[in-house]
Amino acid sequence: MKNISIFTARMTEEKKEMVTGYLYISPFFILFTIFGLFPILFSFYLGFQKWNGLTEMEFVGWANFRFVLEDPLFWKSLYNTFIMGLLGTFPQLVVAIVLAFALNSALIKFRNFYRVSYFMPYVTSTVAVAVVFGVIFSEQESGLINVILSWFHLDPVNWTTSEWGVKFAIAAMVFWRWVGYNTIIYLAGLQSIPKELYEAAKIDGATLFQQLRYITVPMLRPFIIFTVFLSTIGAFQLFTEPLIFLGRSYREEGITVVLYLWREAFVNLSFGPASATAILLFFIIIIFSSVNVFLANRIGR
Repeated sequence: MKNISIFTARMTEEKKEMVTGYLYISPFFILFTIFGLFPILFSFYLGFQKWNGLTEMEFVGWANFRFVLEDPLFWKSLYNTFIMGLLGTFPQLVVAIVLAFALNSALIKFRNFYRVSYFMPYVTSTVAVAVVFGVIFSEQESGLINVILSWFHLDPVNWTTSEWGVKFAIAAMVFWRWVGYNTIIYLAGLQSIPKELYEAAKIDGATLFQQLRYITVPMLRPFIIFTVFLSTIGAFQLFTEPLIFLGRSYREEGITVVLYLWREAFVNLSFGPASATAILLFFIIIIFSSVNVFLANRIGR
């Protein structure tokens, strides 16, 4: 009987510790359920409803998805998102690897200063970045980029109205803001690579480019996969930069999928098509992220 009572007391203590542990972590799950899981599930439900946010919902089945897929502006927004994401993401990752390799080199002086400088754009407000780049890429002849073009006797570009001018300007914003973030991640990966590998490569006569190609890139593969995955998601969720840069004009040359979604929901008060767009974007991100991660996983093999 004494052994049974000790066992019961021990079980009671274990249950108390278990309950205490769940109580400590419960705030995260409660907040995630309210502000994360519920909106996701409600959006899937709303994608099959007709609702303007005030009146009663009306089940319309696949009508919202047909409306979105038949809307030429949606396909234009998807095209813009893909192009701007490609222009702002792929060069960014390549430059980030090169910068990380340079910052990790013992030949560079004031490395800590450069590390902080490259990371500063990431902690800068996106709205502030969009406003500053709006001035830099001003379509006026006095705009910074147009002044630089005039030095080479080139005509000024209408950066806020031309088809490719808008895309290059927004892609430049994405590049400038995120290249430092990826540089820091790659720098952390570089510092985890044993220095003996580089020393052995130098003894074998490997050049700097060969070290980068045959040692750095293959050893950075997990970090490259991580950054490619996040960059793909971020590219398809591009919203603040075009919204501020275009001044909420929703013009075709700069509208993205998320901006299209936002317009349908909060300008046209068509929450059904907006939710259908969100669902389509969810599956598009899954497809492109899977493809990019697959391709990134083959780097260095």
